[in-house]
Amino acid sequence: MIKILTVFGTRPEAIKMAPLVLALGADESFESKLCVTGQHRQMLDQALEIFELKPDFDLDLMRTNQNLHELSARIIMGMKRVFREFLPDIVLVHGDTLTTFCVSLAAFYEKIGIGHVEAGLRTHDLQAPWPEEANRKLSSVLADIHFAPTIQSKQNLLDEGQPSDSVHVTGNTVIDALFWMKRKIVSSPDFGSKFQKQFSYLDEYERLILITGHRRENFGDGIKNICLAIQTLAKKYPEIGFVFPVHLNPNVQVPVEKLLCEFRNIHLVEPLDYRTFVHLMLRSYLILTDSGGIQEEAPALGKPVLVMRDTTERPEAVDAGTVRLVGTNVHNIVSGVSTLLENTDAYELVSHAHNPYGDGNAVQKIIDVLKGNQA
Repeated sequence: MIKILTVFGTRPEAIKMAPLVLALGADESFESKLCVTGQHRQMLDQALEIFELKPDFDLDLMRTNQNLHELSARIIMGMKRVFREFLPDIVLVHGDTLTTFCVSLAAFYEKIGIGHVEAGLRTHDLQAPWPEEANRKLSSVLADIHFAPTIQSKQNLLDEGQPSDSVHVTGNTVIDALFWMKRKIVSSPDFGSKFQKQFSYLDEYERLILITGHRRENFGDGIKNICLAIQTLAKKYPEIGFVFPVHLNPNVQVPVEKLLCEFRNIHLVEPLDYRTFVHLMLRSYLILTDSGGIQEEAPALGKPVLVMRDTTERPEAVDAGTVRLVGTNVHNIVSGVSTLLENTDAYELVSHAHNPYGDGNAVQKIIDVLKGNQA
C-alpha cells in the first residue's frame, strides 16, 4: 500500500485537489491522508465543507497581518512534525502557493518523494505573478514527479532540465472539480432555489459580468485602475449587472468598496463558496479576473475570460483564444468588455474556442502514474 499525504493551504488548492483526495481515499492501493496548513483559513474551510473533506492534520497557521517570512518558517516546522508522525512515501502538493514550496522543501529535508500537481506553469518573470512564479519554479526543482496540465507545461519543465520520464501530461484537476460541482448543482433543486433567492436582483439585468481580483502584483494602482474601468463600464451599460465577490485582503477590499459601492448595477458581495461561485459562472455572460484557475474553468463552461494581468502562466488559453489579456489598463479593460458585449461574432469566437486544459480525467491519470511509480 502506498502512503500518500496531500497538503494544501488555500481555497484554490483545495478545490483543485479535492477530486484527487476523494479518489485516493476510495482506492485500496493507497493509505491516503490530508494535511492543511490553513494559509487561508475562512476561504479554505468553505472549500473543505463543500467537498466534505476532513483533514487528518491541520496546522492552522493563519495569523492576522502575517508576512511571508514568518509563514514560511511555521509551515516548514509544522510539516516536520506531520512527516515524522505519518511517514508518507509521497507528498502531493499543488501549483504555486507558499504552502506548496515550503511543504516541498520540508519533504526534501526528510527525503520524502514529492509529486507536484499543476506543474510547469511559467510566465518567465519572477515579479509576475509575485511570489507565485518563484514558488512554482522552486517546487519544480525539488519535485520527483511532475503532473503537467498541458504539453506546454511539460515543455517548460523539459527546458529546465527535468527528466522526461518524470513529467506526465494529465490535464488540470480543476476541470474534474468543475464538472463534479456542476453535476451537484444540476442535481440539487433546493440549491437552485436558494441561489435564486440570494441573487434575485440579477433577474433585472440583460446579462451578467462576474469579476474577481486578488493578485498581489495588482495591489495599489492595479486594483484602482480595475475599479475605474468597472465604473466606466457600469455607466456605459446600465442594463448589465456586475457581481464582484470581494477578496478579504484589505489591499483589495478597501479600494473596491471605496470606488464601487455607489453604483446601482455593481453588486459587491462577500467571498462565495465554490458551489455558489460555479453557479454564478454558469449564469454569467463573461468574466473579468486576475485569477489563474478561472482561466481554466470558465472556458470549460463556454464563458469568455478577460485577464486583468500583463502576463499569464497559462499561454495555452491565450493561444486557444479562450482568454484575452487586458492588463490593468482602464482603456484596455473597457475596450475588451465592450467588444464582447457588442460584437456577437467576437463573443462566439471566444466562447466556442477549444479549452486546452483537459476533459475532466486528470485525477485518474495522476492515480495511474502514482501506481506505476510505486510498481
